Amino acid sequence: MKIPDDIAVTKSGDLVYTDYSDRTVNIVNNEKIEVIRAGDLKVDYTKQAKVVRYHGAIKKETIQFSNKGKPLYSDSEEKYITENRNLDICISDSEAKAEVVFNRGGKLRFRYNGQTPAPENEPFSPQGITTDSQSHILTADYNNHCIHIIDQDGQFLRYIDYGLIYPWGLCTDTNDNLFVPEWQNNKVKKIKYLQTIDLL
Repeated sequence: MKIPDDIAVTKSGDLVYTDYSDRTVNIVNNEKIEVIRAGDLKVDYTKQAKVVRYHGAIKKETIQFSNKGKPLYSDSEEKYITENRNLDICISDSEAKAEVVFNRGGKLRFRYNGQTPAPENEPFSPQGITTDSQSHILTADYNNHCIHIIDQDGQFLRYIDYGLIYPWGLCTDTNDNLFVPEWQNNKVKKIKYLQTIDLL
């Protein structure tokens, strides 16, 4: 592992991560694979960023503008997306320094711009985003070396900030274990109930 970037846990419990430096997708047992089937939510960067919901190959919904016709996201390609248990669409937009959350009908529910003061007193720098079994939204804050936890309505709950170094992608498994790749020290950490262990 050189530079772990995004991360996921498969239904069978395998940890899968992308490596930014060699542009590969890797399974924890070091088997390399070239393609993982994309989910049904995609971010399209062709002109103005938008979220497109698909059912198979059929486009079902596009979320791009507010009800006032303003773009909802920055033009940056640096975005992460997940769907909450309540079917909200949660987007981490690093350039906009915000999380944007929509309900399943595509209506904006809230924007979260970070809690201040953050652990390192740096501006909110959202990267990876995931949700847990309680519909909490967890977001990696790269510059503050922490993870923000907010509830499904956008209320700040707490930070996870013990010993993280430039957290990037995030994912949770069915037991609410949180997996966090650290961008600059080539580690993936597993976090549960305020306990952290190095996996790789």
